[in-house]
Amino acid sequence: ESRTPQPESRNPQPVYSLNLGLIDYQDAWALQQKLVAARVENDIDHDIMLVLEHPAVFTLGRRGGLDNLLVSETFLNDSGIPVIQVERGGVITYHGPGQIVVYPIMNLHTRRIGVKDFVAAMEEAMIQTAGIWNIDAERNPINSGIWVGHQKMGSIGIALRKGVSYHGLALNVNLDLTPFSWIQPCGLQGVSMTSMRNELGNELPLKKVRNVLKNQLKAALGISFVNCGLSELKSRLKV
Repeated sequence: ESRTPQPESRNPQPVYSLNLGLIDYQDAWALQQKLVAARVENDIDHDIMLVLEHPAVFTLGRRGGLDNLLVSETFLNDSGIPVIQVERGGVITYHGPGQIVVYPIMNLHTRRIGVKDFVAAMEEAMIQTAGIWNIDAERNPINSGIWVGHQKMGSIGIALRKGVSYHGLALNVNLDLTPFSWIQPCGLQGVSMTSMRNELGNELPLKKVRNVLKNQLKAALGISFVNCGLSELKSRLKV
């Protein structure tokens, strides 16, 4: 049973959708900070959804997570993969190419979406996306995100500033899962990760998966999209 909000009648304002491609985590984080501040102050009058991939990176959430390393910090340093502390919920996770990341910068107050419903909608969008490729994903009460059996395929970690969301979801599509074996994902013992490629045994067309996921987010959140480039978005800022 779907637990998703239907806010379209409350706020029909379309959401600016930006496909940023492969972008460094620090650059995307800095962009989020600017856009969240602008949205909080209403210097930009639309919600925004950033869709992208990251080069290999580990991030630590508000609850930290270095204690969830299964390898030495020396090994991690030698791997060349950076470790970055951020303000999203959760503990340590990994991002890399082949993983679709979505950062919704949305005013949940004006859309009258509660945090639980917001998370449920993102889960639903990932579940429905996986289902298009006949992958039977589901929720798991022990942790947010989506699961295939006892393996996690999609993660959610958000932050809020004055009702405006940032950070978001990560869906493992063609991602190399090896670095996940160096950590306890989400701080959960015995949890392993999977990907759509892992479940199907072949690479997926990433652009098609991305488009399906965006359509499923549109349905689950009851929103519409307007495609927008980064330079165009910056020009629309009121400041």
